Amino acid sequence: MITRWLAALLFFVALVVAWHLIVAAKIWSPLLLPSPWSVFEYLRSAVEDGTLWEAAHVTVRRLLIGYGLGIVMGLPLGLLTASSRWCQDTIGVLALGLQTLPSVCWVPLALLWFGQTEAAMLFVVVMGTLWSLIIATDTGVRTIPPIYTRAARSMGSSGFHTWTHVVLPAALPFLLSGMKQGWAFAWRSLMAAEIYVTILTGFGLGHLLHYGRELNAMDQVIGVMLVIVMIGLAVDKTLFAPVERFLHRRWGTAGA
Repeated sequence: MITRWLAALLFFVALVVAWHLIVAAKIWSPLLLPSPWSVFEYLRSAVEDGTLWEAAHVTVRRLLIGYGLGIVMGLPLGLLTASSRWCQDTIGVLALGLQTLPSVCWVPLALLWFGQTEAAMLFVVVMGTLWSLIIATDTGVRTIPPIYTRAARSMGSSGFHTWTHVVLPAALPFLLSGMKQGWAFAWRSLMAAEIYVTILTGFGLGHLLHYGRELNAMDQVIGVMLVIVMIGLAVDKTLFAPVERFLHRRWGTAGA
């Protein structure tokens, strides 16, 4: 474990050193590629004046609400498409088509329907999350070996009992993978919404990206991008990865 952490640390240190050397070689203008120190200085000042904390808080709050709504809606619909051929041919096909639609395409529709409001933000996040969750849930349930349900029926299980005690527990590793994918889509959707939707109820990390672009402040743009990456990695390593490993061990689906 220590060796893995050390190897990863050396890799990222090498990336920063390479970044510094590229800047020192003046291949690009500092306006286009600021030094690591310039990005660090921006992050330090943004933390000290509270800008970064406030933006991160607003973004994470929107993300959790929109992602939660996507889960509440997506998981039941995914179970329906997995259990009903009619739902698969209707809701499933709709989800498959809309899942390929880039999240930014929902922004104009959200602005027309909801205006410059929080509802517009949440709508884009839900639309970016919902369809991938439906597809992942459907795929996860269909991946379960049929022997599981046949064995349950032979022991007297049927209907709702089979779903709650056999199908759903066996599908949990795949459902978690779908939720993990939905989390990534929720991030992308929210960034698209925050960049293009300007509201007065609070600015998030996407707004900081937008303002950095408008001001040609690449240290701000790169700094905010790093913060977004770090939040995503933190959630994955502290929430999704441990639960995913537990479920795979529990159901014997872990790799060698």
